[in-house]
Amino acid sequence: MTASLDDAMTTLRPWIGRVRVIEDDIGLPMVKRIAAMLDRDPDSFKAGTELPSHWFSMFFVDIARQSDLREDGHAKGGVVLPPIPMPRRMGAGRRLKLMGGLRVGQPAVRKCEVVDIVPKSGRSGNIFVLTLRNTIEQAGQVLAVDEFDAIYREATPPGQKTTATVPAAAPSDHAWQDTVLLSETLVFRYSAVTWNAHRIHYDADYARTVEGYEHTVHNGGLTMQLMIDAALKRAPSALRGLSARLMYPLWVGEPLTVRGSEAKDGRMKVWSADKTGHLCGEMTLEFA
Repeated sequence: MTASLDDAMTTLRPWIGRVRVIEDDIGLPMVKRIAAMLDRDPDSFKAGTELPSHWFSMFFVDIARQSDLREDGHAKGGVVLPPIPMPRRMGAGRRLKLMGGLRVGQPAVRKCEVVDIVPKSGRSGNIFVLTLRNTIEQAGQVLAVDEFDAIYREATPPGQKTTATVPAAAPSDHAWQDTVLLSETLVFRYSAVTWNAHRIHYDADYARTVEGYEHTVHNGGLTMQLMIDAALKRAPSALRGLSARLMYPLWVGEPLTVRGSEAKDGRMKVWSADKTGHLCGEMTLEFA
């Protein structure tokens, strides 16, 4: 670990173990907006309806004042998350346990704990890996425990392309597949319902010139949402958990292909590919 990373950890280490509590009323208007965004009938949801168990991730949003946002649209370090001294943040992995779904119109809370902050040095430079544990509770019951990893990277030098994972070919031994267009309107609506102002998802000039991407970047949370939704069309029973990893970026305006195996012994393998066949994400789902 370099001296700069070591110095940063002096400030960051006290954040490990901190817990924030975020309240949400799971309001019917928001539920209907989410349903419409996912092409579900919004009027099929009423007060008291139990939501799909994985929808909790679109509630309990972090709310920062406009003056507390960084250039990239994320909140400044120390406002809602640790002050990690690197400007570029991307989702990476997830481990989820589900016990039930939220009910519309009933108060609920998300308890967000900073589990770990790990500095690393590698081929693409220095990074920090932040692990958060979100515990979702409603009516005194735990409905979900979600561990999420985010990677923080150094700034891309002006005029250079971002370093990215070397792409691998997606497996072709799938039993089924769905293709979804990652349209600008879909990504905009997802960013709106999740209050996500990260500019790489909607500002093409910023994504190219500041962060070195080819184009606006698809939202990783929405990628996971679409992968789960495709798998649940073939699910043998209720979803009870999953582990997921994102490996390669997807671009707004291009198709996402979700592929998977048949469920066996209560488990299903699912993966996603871009238009050139690169493996972009993989997931193992567990059913009751």
